[in-house]
Amino acid sequence: MKISSKPPHLIYKASVTVISLVIFLALSGCGGLPEKYGVYEKAATFAGIPKEQRGALIKEPFGLAFDRKGNLFISDGEAGKIWQADKAGTLKVVTDKLDTPSGIAFDKTGDLYVADPGSHTIKKINVTSGEVSTLAGVENQPGFLDGDARTALFNAPIGVAVGEDGKIFVADTYNDRIRMIEGGKVSTIAGSGQGFADADTGLQAKFDTPCGITVTKDGGLLVADTGNARLRLIGSIDKSGKVSTLAGGGGTDTGQSTLPLDASFAEPLDVKTNSRGDIYIADASANTIYVLKQGESPTVEKLLSGKRGLADGPLEQAAFIRPAGIALDTSGNLFIADSENQLVRVLQDKDGKLGAPIDPEDAGKLKMTADEMREAAPPRWPYDPPDRVREVAGTFGEIRGNVDTDESVWFHNGLDIAGGYGETVRFIRSEKVLRPLSAQLFNTLRENLRLPTLGYIHLRLGRDQFNKPFNDPRFLFSFDESGKMSGVRVRRGTKFNAGEPAGTLNSMNHVHLIAGRSGNEMNALTALVLPGLADSIAPVIQEVDLFAEDGSRLNETQKPDLRINLQGKVRIVARVYDRMDGNAERRRLGVYRLGYQILGVGNGDGLTPEGSSDTSTTILFDKLSANPRLVYASGSKSGATGETIFNYVASNFAQGGEVKEQFFDTGGLAEGDHILRVIAADFFGNTSTRDIKIHVAR
Repeated sequence: MKISSKPPHLIYKASVTVISLVIFLALSGCGGLPEKYGVYEKAATFAGIPKEQRGALIKEPFGLAFDRKGNLFISDGEAGKIWQADKAGTLKVVTDKLDTPSGIAFDKTGDLYVADPGSHTIKKINVTSGEVSTLAGVENQPGFLDGDARTALFNAPIGVAVGEDGKIFVADTYNDRIRMIEGGKVSTIAGSGQGFADADTGLQAKFDTPCGITVTKDGGLLVADTGNARLRLIGSIDKSGKVSTLAGGGGTDTGQSTLPLDASFAEPLDVKTNSRGDIYIADASANTIYVLKQGESPTVEKLLSGKRGLADGPLEQAAFIRPAGIALDTSGNLFIADSENQLVRVLQDKDGKLGAPIDPEDAGKLKMTADEMREAAPPRWPYDPPDRVREVAGTFGEIRGNVDTDESVWFHNGLDIAGGYGETVRFIRSEKVLRPLSAQLFNTLRENLRLPTLGYIHLRLGRDQFNKPFNDPRFLFSFDESGKMSGVRVRRGTKFNAGEPAGTLNSMNHVHLIAGRSGNEMNALTALVLPGLADSIAPVIQEVDLFAEDGSRLNETQKPDLRINLQGKVRIVARVYDRMDGNAERRRLGVYRLGYQILGVGNGDGLTPEGSSDTSTTILFDKLSANPRLVYASGSKSGATGETIFNYVASNFAQGGEVKEQFFDTGGLAEGDHILRVIAADFFGNTSTRDIKIHVAR
């Protein structure tokens, strides 16, 4: 039988026969369920808030599972721990003797099974004693081999599930297969390598980086097929083991309600079902949870808006960053491992009492500061020699795109460090890979690798300037049918040390460094120590324009003898750029800080010092805000080629990740002559000013 290598596009009539396969999920009795079972109206934070100290308690919550007593267990992939949370959310450590624990599941006897991709094994934990043993796989030895569990080989397995009959199922993630452990033996039940193919039998099917897995009521399996962005079903393995697609692959943005095969997932990481047969999918990249609801016309619905951030409250306002594992308690409350926020959150009905809305002060304690990041590793540049000063080609917060012509413009979220074409880029600190799909955009100019606190962009990952792979098994390359290299993956749990090669520069001729966890990206100049970096050149303020609240321009020229009459609210726009020591003359960089102050009141050109106002810092590029059009005015543009212009709306507010429109309000000034001083500074404190003579009239 020939299996298509491309995802099929099925019309709805055909999809009905596929979707009918999941109706069995609802066949078990649902009598006695709470009235609001499966109704979600608000989000709350359940576990992980630090009390006294700074820093997250759970470094990376990933997998979730309940024991029969109602205690929630949490895998912490970054710290190598399993946590237990009681019904009040109080945490204690069960064990800290794991590598990168990921998916977790209980059997009927109360033993906990853990997929540990960092060690390429499946672990068994006695949660009472904390004793850890290896159930299957060989410690630190990746591979693919069925047979005796003690000698079988896995390739960084991420998902695990336990059936009612005690069989243990494993999403063998980077072997792209589904495996079973039974009676001390490991066998493969589905998958024949990386790709996409549904099939009448499991071993003819193909998966791509499967992560989450759960057992259905009739002994089949639901699989979050992460790399294919689909929800797959493996029919009962005691029968045909047929593999079909239940949802995903539609190729369009999934709205609030969509037919299953029309749905579009981004990065489904986990899947769970409730007693009514509804299927929940955690989509990390989309920052949301989907539910596939059963009935005469099954639909995929979005429970969360997809907002990126940390916010509790009504679901339309709630925000998450990379939700990973999910679990349901007996009342139907949905618990979420909010991995990048380093918390466990819960969705419940409006009367639910679990957890509490997170306090902003507590949320602030979770986040790593720039000082903490600077102290976390020795200084070095991302090339060799590690102490050689390089040219900074782009700074944090610069606009990318053209405000006037591009539908989408964005903030530059990192630090560009110039290098030569094909030069080897090296890791600047030691880190462990946590994202299952950590490498993205293969063979494009934006090919990148994302680690917990750092991102590296514009590389040929794991290969030299001629596209030849390094002799490094940590980079997993895939090839198409013609033998051409088609992708690269880096396994969850992979460790890299500072100074080791990450790849080589592509034709962008610089590495773009992202500093900070997702959702807490910070200015790399504040977060990293780059030996010998210096800047003695002050920013250049090219011009300052003033606009009335209605957008009309108030100053047509910048003649020194012009005094501009102002009334009411005024918008200040400053065209500014910066340079750094050693940079090419043509190189124009963004600034770090902007603001303004009002100097004095007096007669003619005389100023009264007592009338001077304090400097108001309005824009500070420490964290990125959500809307670059509130920071950059018309005319602003920047990119890999063409002219660079930064027109900053210096009267607006943008600091600490917040942004809002505001004005220079002349209503608080005495009538008469003043000077409006615009101030621009770079990260190193070099400062420039431009004075504008104004007259405030009533």
